Amino acid sequence: MIPTNAQLKTCFDLCQRLTLMYRSIGLVCFDETSGNIFILAGDETEILIYPDGRWRFQK
Repeated sequence: MIPTNAQLKTCFDLCQRLTLMYRSIGLVCFDETSGNIFILAGDETEILIYPDGRWRFQK
């Protein structure tokens, strides 16, 4: 399984926004089981990107 085009676009956009806010990106991970992309930025910013490109903060 590979990330969808919608996920890749959203991931790029979010990573760009995070770096513009001077947030370091510590991890970008693709979960093959769920098909979601996980981003860890800064000390506690966690973002989950779904296959359809929607995203949300995760606690």
